[in-house]
This record gives sequence, C-alpha cells and structure tokens, in this order.
Amino acid sequence: MAAGLLLVVSGPSGAGKGTVCRELLRRLPGLWYSVSATTRPPRPGERPGVDYYFISEEEFRRLREADALLEWAQVYGDYYGTPRAPVVERLAQGQDVLLEIDVQGARQVKARLPEAVTVFLLPPSYGELARRLAGRGTEDAAQMRRRLELASFEIERAKEYDYLVVNEEIAQATAKIEAIITAEKCRPQRAAPYLLQEGIVDE
Repeated sequence: MAAGLLLVVSGPSGAGKGTVCRELLRRLPGLWYSVSATTRPPRPGERPGVDYYFISEEEFRRLREADALLEWAQVYGDYYGTPRAPVVERLAQGQDVLLEIDVQGARQVKARLPEAVTVFLLPPSYGELARRLAGRGTEDAAQMRRRLELASFEIERAKEYDYLVVNEEIAQATAKIEAIITAEKCRPQRAAPYLLQEGIVDE
C-alpha cells in the first residue's frame, strides 16, 4: 500500500487559507485535517480539539523537548505546532493529510519529510489582502500593520514552495489544489510501491 500524500498549505493572513482548506475537506472526504496545538486562548466560536488543541506553554515546551511536534513556530508571541504521531500514523495507513501551517512550519516539515507537497496561497494583490484583513474588524491599526509586515515577509518566501495558487475565487483556488493532488499521485515515485507489489515494474 502506498503511503498517503502530505499536503501543506500556507499563506498570509487574509489569503483565505482556512476557507480553501474547509472546501478541500468538503470535496475530498478521505483527506484528514491535522489539528494544530497552540498556546493562544480560543477565539469566539473556536472549539478545542476541532480548531486547535489549546494548551499551556509548559505543555507545549514538554512536547517540543520530547520531539513530539512535526513542526512548531512562534507567531505574535504565541506558539503553534503540529503533533507528530497522528500525522505519521495516518500517512503510514495510506491516508492523505492536510496541514494548514505558516512558512516557518512548512520549512521544517519539508526538511523532515521531503516528499511533502507544499502549496502557497496568494491573495490577488497586496491591496486586496489589506482590504480582507480590514474587513475582519478583529485587529486595531497596530495589529493590522504587523500582519501586513508579516504577510510581506511570507510572500517573499513563496518561491520556496512547490506550487503557488492565487485565491481570487474560492472554488477556483480549491479546484487548482485538487488538480495538484491528482497530479502528485500520478508521479512514478508515489505509484512505485503499488507497481512493485503488482509486479508491473522491477526494483
């Protein structure tokens, strides 16, 4: 049985990562979403174990020191990380896994698991990104400036990713990522275990 595909989606705040990932999960029932752990408090409407695992800094440090995190990063003073064991187990079982993480985390995942497929989601323009962030109404002017500065930093690193997808419209962006998944599954190195098992190709 071939291992599952690990899909990493990143992008600046306001690019629409969460919406696109939710649409991917709706369209692809076999895709498993990896829930991250964070030390920040829950936002209104967020559910523990569904949106994030909300843990203390002490617990986060314990997981990090035990090498129980596939990746971790500090963002705006809070820590975020991906529990390692569930991801590795799902992939070994042949299930595709989706990680929605930032640039720092994606770089760590790619270093540990080079076969991971990384996608960077871009807004149509910097102006549109600023408009989307302002439309949230959840940040003050200082927080907005900080998010836009971080967005510029992240966008500069988009060239490190395997694929770039511009999110002008949710359905279109989701369809492009679906096409990426299909294409990646057709690569010879991913099909090799099946081909060897069936005797179609020799080792």
